[in-house]
Amino acid sequence: MTARTPKIVRYVPKPLTEEQIAELRALAERPYDEIDFSDIPEAGDEFFANAKRGTMYRAVKHQVTLRIDGDVIDWFKRQVPEGKGYQTDINRALREYMTAHSKKAG
Repeated sequence: MTARTPKIVRYVPKPLTEEQIAELRALAERPYDEIDFSDIPEAGDEFFANAKRGTMYRAVKHQVTLRIDGDVIDWFKRQVPEGKGYQTDINRALREYMTAHSKKAG
């Protein structure tokens, strides 16, 4: 079995034209109260109650080997149906820990 090299595709956007730059500057200088939001529904409490965090961000995953206490693994496996998805939950817990401690460190 041979290792496959992933195909990396990079998108390089075309530079903006002078006309596009001028339009963006005009929009940036426009007063907030002149912007028409009538076609955008307001996101109320119900929206945020059902919102899920991090569903758009897909970090690059790295396969690693960790030595984790058996009772910790068992606990995570018991939290999900049929033990499926426990690694995602461990990753989420580690990310929350990392985020909380990153804010403390500055």
